[in-house]
Amino acid sequence: MLICGQNFTDEVIQKIRVTVESEPTISRRALSLRVCEWLDWRTPNGKPKEMSCRVALLRLHRQGIVKLPECNVNGLSAPKGGKKDPPIVQIEPVRCNLKDLGGVELIRVGSRESKASRVWNALMDRYHYLGAGPLCGAQMRYLIKSPYGWLGGLAFSGAAWRVEARDGWIGWGDWARKENLSKVVCNSRFLILPQVKVSNLASHVLSLCVRQLPQDWLERYGFEPVLLETFVERDRFQGTCYRAANWQYVGTTCGRGRQDRDHTHSVPIKDVYVFPMRKDARRVLCCEPLQGVVRCEPEQGVETQDWAEDEFGEADLGDRRLTKRLVGIVRDFYARPQASVPQACQTRAKTKAAYRFFDHPKMGMDKVLEQHYEATLARVGQGPVVLAVQDTTSLNYSTHPATENLGPIGSCLDGIIGLLLHDTMAFNPDGTPLGLLDVQCWARDPEDFGKKTRRHELPIEQKESNRWLISFRKVAEAQRRSPKTTFVSVGDREADIYELFELALRQPSAPKLLVRASHNRLLAEGQGHLWEKVSEQEISGIQEVLVPRRGNRPARVARPEVRFAEITLKPPKRKPRFRELTIWAVLAQEVEAPQDVEPIEWMLLTTCQVTTFDEAIEKLAWYAVRWGIEVYHRTLKSGCKIEERQLGHADRIETCLAIDLVVAWRIFHLTKLGRETPDVPCTVFFEESEWKSLTAYITQNPIPPDRPPTLREAIRMVASLGGFLGRNSDGEPGTKSLWLGLQRLDDITTMWKVMTNLHVPYPQEPPVSSNPGYG
Repeated sequence: MLICGQNFTDEVIQKIRVTVESEPTISRRALSLRVCEWLDWRTPNGKPKEMSCRVALLRLHRQGIVKLPECNVNGLSAPKGGKKDPPIVQIEPVRCNLKDLGGVELIRVGSRESKASRVWNALMDRYHYLGAGPLCGAQMRYLIKSPYGWLGGLAFSGAAWRVEARDGWIGWGDWARKENLSKVVCNSRFLILPQVKVSNLASHVLSLCVRQLPQDWLERYGFEPVLLETFVERDRFQGTCYRAANWQYVGTTCGRGRQDRDHTHSVPIKDVYVFPMRKDARRVLCCEPLQGVVRCEPEQGVETQDWAEDEFGEADLGDRRLTKRLVGIVRDFYARPQASVPQACQTRAKTKAAYRFFDHPKMGMDKVLEQHYEATLARVGQGPVVLAVQDTTSLNYSTHPATENLGPIGSCLDGIIGLLLHDTMAFNPDGTPLGLLDVQCWARDPEDFGKKTRRHELPIEQKESNRWLISFRKVAEAQRRSPKTTFVSVGDREADIYELFELALRQPSAPKLLVRASHNRLLAEGQGHLWEKVSEQEISGIQEVLVPRRGNRPARVARPEVRFAEITLKPPKRKPRFRELTIWAVLAQEVEAPQDVEPIEWMLLTTCQVTTFDEAIEKLAWYAVRWGIEVYHRTLKSGCKIEERQLGHADRIETCLAIDLVVAWRIFHLTKLGRETPDVPCTVFFEESEWKSLTAYITQNPIPPDRPPTLREAIRMVASLGGFLGRNSDGEPGTKSLWLGLQRLDDITTMWKVMTNLHVPYPQEPPVSSNPGYG
């Protein structure tokens, strides 16, 4: 069990229980020190992380996993001699130049009982609008002193958990932020007394802090800070001293404080300033340890029956009960992919629990999917090449006009309404989906409708096309965490964005990029335009390409001619700040297409080197995998019926969508894996009761076989429940027959359990109506 970043194994939990039982008078502090010793849980300077351990122990206690000793309230430490009155601090007015002040020094404040600490508290409580505290996390306090006496004080403490402006300036991902946030220190208090009127004093004090803080922080905590941050309330201050001390303005906050869980935005807007303590601060903060990747995907043949537990069992939702509920909802949705929420959950109690989960203020798409992203990274790290395919689709909720916070998704403002979804799915080169790496979901603001007409005037950050760059950065984060795997970001013609190529070529370690060209771009001097340049190249060969079925058009094999060339793109006229980019182009043109069929013409642009015919057809094969994400979207809409969810608000739909996204991936993954590894035992995916009930139903024999069928055999049996006939010309089953069959298999398995006394004879609560329109 992972709590506060530490793995509390069954052995450690048993040790805690035994210690509490054998030593009933042990204090919680003493117990936390022992646990720190068992786990070797220490700060960088070697001290036990007692407070973090106490938080973890309290969480285990509240979950009923361990029982902690009673708190010794009477034994709480108090200052010797009782509570002391705040000291009377005499402040003399000071008005002079900085050079006439006679020297300024920073006095480091020690323990809370010291005289310096009481002076610091008294000054802050009297003169600072935020008071003396409490301060958050690791902290360091200073008093500002001169020959005239006290001039003010400062405090540095733990950084804010998430700040969009700061995080965007650093450029780190979620994993890097979790690992390196302690290296960012916040200047949380800064006071120059109102009686002190000295020009340039504030910026001079900040310069002194930059020189003194690293050594003081190192002595107390065992490491030096990499970046300083601060927040300046713009209605009160202008931040002049920070700019004068060479701090960088990086943006503003959105008005949320540390405790704004309900997104009330009740805190004043503040300007965000940062100060790098070293030249490579951003690189250091973006570094991610290789040990952060956990390779947990089982080997072929190893049973992993409860996939929902594997995928979501370690989700950090703030309460283990929410995690348990999430796992249960995922199981129910997977068992009945096309069912409504009441039908999937089966009982009234579970249905109400699901609706409460979707309406929970702490839930959201990113929160639910976070653990699935981790599981995906564990799977992708097992192959040399991973194709990260991006695509956008729309979700139509026009039949639910009462749903709040939807937006237009068509070409008319008063037309169809719904949500837009942009996701990135990881595939291996054979087309097997490995999981999601990024999901973005949003509703268009009706007031922004028509923004496309002035798209050339807007920066990329204000356009919807920025979603491609956001997903690419997520793929780059995955690349950093799996350095032995080559990631290739794949996109259709919408991804032909100059800023995206510039981002992909910014760093040599970035993922590769492969997109289908949409624009006949101007090339460097002497190269002409894109299509003309590549079409002039000699034919390097002819390659067969499988064109999947689309609508009423059957699948077919095309034989396009292949050409390739190295090209240099010139930046668009409206974007002169960008440099020229050297990439490779691969052109596949079909010259003998059947009648009434549009011939293939793919112009692919890639940052991968292409110098031979084999490398060119490899890129064509990679792009052909992109069709998989369209199959995935069809599974999501038709198989999981996400567009029929009636939840009343877009936020609830997004939370539910997060679950449906993973369920749709699981169905798609099962379909492809049955073709890729057909001979492994079906226990890789199916529980014992599932495969036994399945074989008994199909063979009409109540005695199941001693050995489970292979994965391919089991998948074909499930698909037969969904209408798959299994004729020689039918090939392997698809996702549609599989998701229909899974629904029937769940009912068959339930009855099997009843008949074999492995389950209670009837549900504890009456099931909901089986009418398809219920709910």
